[in-house]
Amino acid sequence: PPILEGKNVLVIAPTGTGKTESCMLPLFHFVMEQKPKPISILYITPLRALNRDMLDRLIWWCNEIGIEASVRHGDTSQYERRLQVEFPPSLLITTPETLQAILPGKKIREHLRNVKWVVVDECHEVADSKRGTQLSFALERLRELCGDFQVIGLSATVGSPEQVAKFICPNKPIEIIKASLSKGMSIKVINPKPEPKDKRIGEKILASAETAARLRTIMDLIKNSRSVLIFTNTREFAEILSSRIKTLDRKFPTGVHHSSLSKEVRIKTEKDFKQEKIKSIISTSSLQLGIDIGIVDLVLQYMSPRQITQIIQRVGRSGHELERISNGVIISTDEDDIFESAVIARKALKEELEPIRFHENSLDVLAHQIVGLTHEYWRLDLQKAYEIVRRAYPYRNLSFTEFLEVCKQLQQLGLIFLNSHIKKKRRGFEYYFTQLSTIPDVKSYRIFNTLDNSFVGVLDEEFVALHGEIGSNFIVKGDAWHIIDVVGDKVLVEPTNDIEAAIPAWEGELIPVPFEVAQEVGRLRALISEYLEQMSYEEITQKLKEAYPIDENSAKKMIKLINKQMKYGIVPDDKTIVIEDYEDKVIIHACFGSLVNETLGRFISALLTSRIGSVGLRTDPYRIMLQFQVKNFELIREILFNTNPELLRSYLEMGLTKSELFEWKFVHVAKRFGAIARDADYSKVRMKRIIEDYVGSPIFKETLKELETEKFDIEKATEILRKIQSREIKVVFKPGLSPLGRIGIKHKYAEIVGPEKPEIEIFELFKQRLLSTKIRLVCVNCGQWSQVFTVKELKDVKCGKCSARLLGIVKPKNLEIVKIIKKKIRNRAITNEEAKQFDRVRKTADLYLTYRKRAAYCLAAKGVGPNTATRILAKFHKSDEELLRDILDAEKQYIRTKRYWKI
Repeated sequence: PPILEGKNVLVIAPTGTGKTESCMLPLFHFVMEQKPKPISILYITPLRALNRDMLDRLIWWCNEIGIEASVRHGDTSQYERRLQVEFPPSLLITTPETLQAILPGKKIREHLRNVKWVVVDECHEVADSKRGTQLSFALERLRELCGDFQVIGLSATVGSPEQVAKFICPNKPIEIIKASLSKGMSIKVINPKPEPKDKRIGEKILASAETAARLRTIMDLIKNSRSVLIFTNTREFAEILSSRIKTLDRKFPTGVHHSSLSKEVRIKTEKDFKQEKIKSIISTSSLQLGIDIGIVDLVLQYMSPRQITQIIQRVGRSGHELERISNGVIISTDEDDIFESAVIARKALKEELEPIRFHENSLDVLAHQIVGLTHEYWRLDLQKAYEIVRRAYPYRNLSFTEFLEVCKQLQQLGLIFLNSHIKKKRRGFEYYFTQLSTIPDVKSYRIFNTLDNSFVGVLDEEFVALHGEIGSNFIVKGDAWHIIDVVGDKVLVEPTNDIEAAIPAWEGELIPVPFEVAQEVGRLRALISEYLEQMSYEEITQKLKEAYPIDENSAKKMIKLINKQMKYGIVPDDKTIVIEDYEDKVIIHACFGSLVNETLGRFISALLTSRIGSVGLRTDPYRIMLQFQVKNFELIREILFNTNPELLRSYLEMGLTKSELFEWKFVHVAKRFGAIARDADYSKVRMKRIIEDYVGSPIFKETLKELETEKFDIEKATEILRKIQSREIKVVFKPGLSPLGRIGIKHKYAEIVGPEKPEIEIFELFKQRLLSTKIRLVCVNCGQWSQVFTVKELKDVKCGKCSARLLGIVKPKNLEIVKIIKKKIRNRAITNEEAKQFDRVRKTADLYLTYRKRAAYCLAAKGVGPNTATRILAKFHKSDEELLRDILDAEKQYIRTKRYWKI
């Protein structure tokens, strides 16, 4: 076997096929035979949860053959760390971040000199991220320390095996071993057809019959299996799916597992599943990796998995024994979802995988690694440091000029000394150890419903930065909300029924749909159009079921949609763009995937904005949707046909550097550089000034580069623009809205969004809160009586001492006002501040004397003082309902404007 021959190896095999044992047993053989000094084997794995699991599995082997094993990560106690230094294990299991921490450690570094074998587990999980870039560099730092070592990479099925191999072993031969298994994989796309009982289920969970049919199907599949994993694309979907199942059957044996849940909750769910206390787990990618949760019969994917590798890794969790088939079912929703799922399922079964996009020459990771080198070597020749950098695969093309620019930036930040050498600086120590993780700390914002002060949920910092403008709408917990204000870490909202304009709060969690998938969706549309001119529905259904792993209902829905689209006049496909003019919108049908469409969309909207003012933009893998204040249809034609494709990058960057997206990303890159403290929280105005100071710097350049790697595909978009202008891609302009256009503008997540809340229900929430608000009535006539009431308890209240109705209204805890009133009645001296308070309470007493309970309604609301209350009460109101609506409007106005008030 290659490992026993001492070769560097990348082993690619599905989850649960024994990759770990296949590589560790030969290494244990070497350790027993050669008896090398510890630490001789370094096992690097991306998740601490895997470390726990790995330790359990490997410790048995180590105990049997007398090899010491230990785990090291951020939670390892000081006592265990000291033991690892004094009595080093032969096998050390660690994470990429902890490897960064131990490389400069004086004592443990001496043991790392003995490393002869390095195992990198779950390579596919880190290769396309900055964690991977950091790990690739760390391996070169380790090579510099201990000479060469044998590398074994373990990966699930991955789209760019040659590049992943070079990523862990860039400068030596490495053999790629793809496991040839008898174990098969079955993936089926289904679109459950509603039955009569689904209407009743839908009414119970406030959803459509179609959604109820999907839910019923999931529950039936779980009941008929021993153990099921259900994957969703976002945490929000996982929670809502679980909540709907529990609404139908509170005792249904299912749990939820995602990254926002505490470690304890996740571990309990894993154990309950393994011990068969629950039959199913609804999860995000948190269970995609090889955490041992026991036997899984079936994997369900709710909605399209969006990428081929996703579904292969997820379905690979079932049928863990080699001879057992992995069974997966994709439960699709609307027609877009059916087309996409069908293509992904076919590609997965044929192993046509999307390529990995690597981060090349990441300057922020480079900055951190340069500081790390100064703490390893104290002082290092500049040329020597550059050579170490260039050995790491992600930096193979880094120019010396770029390297020097980063060194100069670090010198300006006071993190290194720089001349012909780089040399450590004390400040660099703190920076290095606080920036071990490339994963940004994402702040959370709590959402509160202003109508009843209830807690709604949580939004991530990215979402608030990109979409958290006052007045915008978003969807969370199955409801649409309108942002009234953002104060500190709170987002104040009110319910809204404007779902079409609302942005899903989970949007940032969705992985991009690849260009290749969207193109095949286009080809499939074209194929069905051809079939419709030649065959019957039944024949086409059969053809589709032969070509794609789909059920009959999925095939019929696809055919029906394309038939409707043909009646409209033209079907957008892989080589045809259709541009529709509808009301204040333009829908550009483009089967180019998430990244290309986002690139083209931002490019077009940047040019439109410079000519006609602000333009709204929304994209999906098959459409670019523009919303106008002043529409100019011809200008879109001019942009597509007359703009030099080579200028696309410049125009995109011009718009991008002024965007909230750039600002948000800049903060994280600057933190990784050490230019901004990790816990810093700047206002938008101040942040803009900081960005201006760094224009043209490595921090500024890296922000652009990171966005262009993660969010855009400039090369492919430029190629599309060339093909449009050379007429290789046909562009058709059409008035009106087609069936495919309607799918784009209607809300794609209607099934997890509840039905519209009637205005009366929203109003009732406010009314209930107001009536249950506590207030204190205090007698301004005698100053001898005060009492706390809820607003609804007020009838015809008068002073308990003197029977006067001159009663002031204050907050329930305000007892100070009683003393002030007594002083005033007895003609004692009062301060200016006390005089203000007395004037205020006297005004409220006058209002109560005149308007009784209605005055209390007004003064119990947020931000409604005596002056606003006087204005409201002066209007004629036929009923309390009318009055309460005016009070609600005043409260909203206060919440919107209170940031500008000087209190």
